[in-house]
Amino acid sequence: MPLVTIDDKTIEVPAGISVIEAAQQLGIYIPHFCYHKKLSIAASCRMCLVEVEKAPKPLPACATPVADGMKVKTRSQYAIDAQKGVMEFLLINHPLDCPICDQGGECMLQDIAVGYGGVESRYAEPKRVVAEKNLGPLISTDMTRCIHCSRCVRFGQEIAGQMELGMPGRGEHVEVMPFLENQVNSELSGNVIDLCPVGALTSKPFRYAARGWELGRRLGVSPHDSLGSNLTVQVKNGRVMRVLPADNAAINECWLSDRDRFSYQGLYAEDRLTVPMVKDNGRWIEVDWATALAQAAGALRMLKETHGGDALGFVAASGATVEELHLLQKLARDLGSTQIESHPLERGADRAQARWLGMPVAEINRLDRILLIGSTLRSEQPLLAARVRAAVKAGAELSVLHAANDVQNCKVANAAIAAPSRWLALLSEIEQALHGAPASVEAQAMAASLKSGANKAVLLGAVAQMHPQADALHAKAAAIASVCGATLGFLPVGANSVGAALVNAQSGDVFATPRKGYVVLGMEPELDCADGAAAMQDLAAAECVVVLTAYKGRATEYATVLLPIAPWAENEGGLVNMEGRLQTFNAATPCHGEARPAWKVLRVLGNQFGLAGFDFDTAAAVRAEALPEGWVNGLNNAASAVGQEAAIVGEIEWLAETPIYAVDAVARRAMALQATAAAAAPVATANAAMLAQIGAGTTGGKATIRVRQAAGLAVEIIVRQEDCVADGVLRIAAGHWHTVSLGARMGVLEVEA
Repeated sequence: MPLVTIDDKTIEVPAGISVIEAAQQLGIYIPHFCYHKKLSIAASCRMCLVEVEKAPKPLPACATPVADGMKVKTRSQYAIDAQKGVMEFLLINHPLDCPICDQGGECMLQDIAVGYGGVESRYAEPKRVVAEKNLGPLISTDMTRCIHCSRCVRFGQEIAGQMELGMPGRGEHVEVMPFLENQVNSELSGNVIDLCPVGALTSKPFRYAARGWELGRRLGVSPHDSLGSNLTVQVKNGRVMRVLPADNAAINECWLSDRDRFSYQGLYAEDRLTVPMVKDNGRWIEVDWATALAQAAGALRMLKETHGGDALGFVAASGATVEELHLLQKLARDLGSTQIESHPLERGADRAQARWLGMPVAEINRLDRILLIGSTLRSEQPLLAARVRAAVKAGAELSVLHAANDVQNCKVANAAIAAPSRWLALLSEIEQALHGAPASVEAQAMAASLKSGANKAVLLGAVAQMHPQADALHAKAAAIASVCGATLGFLPVGANSVGAALVNAQSGDVFATPRKGYVVLGMEPELDCADGAAAMQDLAAAECVVVLTAYKGRATEYATVLLPIAPWAENEGGLVNMEGRLQTFNAATPCHGEARPAWKVLRVLGNQFGLAGFDFDTAAAVRAEALPEGWVNGLNNAASAVGQEAAIVGEIEWLAETPIYAVDAVARRAMALQATAAAAAPVATANAAMLAQIGAGTTGGKATIRVRQAAGLAVEIIVRQEDCVADGVLRIAAGHWHTVSLGARMGVLEVEA
């Protein structure tokens, strides 16, 4: 532990850290631009020059490792002169456009220039001008402001795993630009906005919307995936204007996925429901809350008395809060119904238990061996994919079992790419190989990888959880983990999938049998269920459908009562993330119109039925009842003793994944996200052999096919060649209006040109 003295303060620090890190431990600020705690050292801006005793010249604090007995001065006249000289060079080409720059008031260059800049410039030559770059619908550019700190370039290369930006040229001819003028399509691209120390890269949706000092700040939790990223929600005049990451080293570090960052736009979509509505003789009319609640309760009571409690089905989004799900299942059971579903995309009997990651999220970085089963990780859990990349960079081996060999953001050591119907057999081969029995080359390689290494994990992704053999895959993955001493983990689909199971909000398959009445909470069943077509059919045939929603959407086609509820930014409550961590949040803005938090609506519905135990005054009181002391013990990944489901085998199998920006109602309505390449209209993809097999023809230069399931409607869709897709598989995105009529996900398809 070297002993170093900085500005007459002495501290003992770990060997190998830099002077700037040692100074931070002492609370001493050294000005810098290119240095960032999560990125490699570039030492390109030179703003952090300091005086080091016996050194012949000023040294960059970010790139100078400490040494025992080192004496550093950061505020001596020698150091300040060096820093001021660097600042003068940084400003010679920088435009004087602070009044119109979106970074104004939040700009590191502004702040440091106050302390180290001159009163006037000695530079009389023409300033350089840099042409703007097209980085897509999320990032706005003013590249003349760029000071070439290279943070954005290093982020893409080191964290996101996609080097989409580079810095060609030398001297003042250096420019940050995308390769081949392509857009930046990384699912983590928005982080370069936070990293940019000047106004060169700013948020396009937020552009010219507000100044930093006008914004109020509230802490929040992401409702879009089960990681539970921490958010700083910035508001103005009761409206969310911007979302930034809140640092939490245990969960999202200092990063945020684009889905979490930009989906706030969907809060104010045109079809936002702000007033209760009821259907009267086929016509929708706006009513007050008392009328809507009375009509909803009356219709549901009549169906219960006539047909029994199980004639009612209760279905909720897996991103609903702990409080909402607890009151929903309580209402259902008090009305005599066992038909409660909050994992609409998952299959199998095991989904009623609280399946979780099996370890803290931060442990992912320290894994040596990873077997990833049925997961399109970068779209399901973008920030978890970044942690897996960090583990692989540190020496971990990643093995993948999937139906498509996607480009990962890291090196894949072993890959078994096969149709979903073969996954169980491949897992059986891996288990056999672990026991020393003969197996395929892929299985042997994966088994050998899992046998080595100290920290291992077998992880089941979203596609594996919606697989027709979900329970059998779970049991086989558990057996593999047991043999090789690995942790068995799930990557839950929804933001509160773990919490939903903990509060017992998953006990049936609501749409397996048509019901007389439904209560739908915070979801669009046609897009969020495993079989959207069947859900729509059942809802349309029901006598009463009460929908608690923030949006009208297509609910007007099947609902009888629409109750406006608050989306995440206007709501309060708790979410249990994939590691079993309960995170609570308060409303960032007031409710829009007459919308109300769903837990309050459900509480009043319980009162309408005269049920006991619904008299709660706060969300915290509901949460205390929902998750009593010791609730963490309910986390359990053990596989139940289930029969081996038969594989759904056909000539052509459907790989049905939810696109990254179609995971919930809010994200689907975020305009900027929907303008990205990842949100383009679905196309079918298959390998060359598959295209030849189906004889895809061309129309106007595009190959087009007609696809259907046996009992479903046909869909015409463009098809293109992607050789990463397994033999016998057609990959078509689900959760989209163009593909809803295809029916149950992961089924067998009939295809014709």
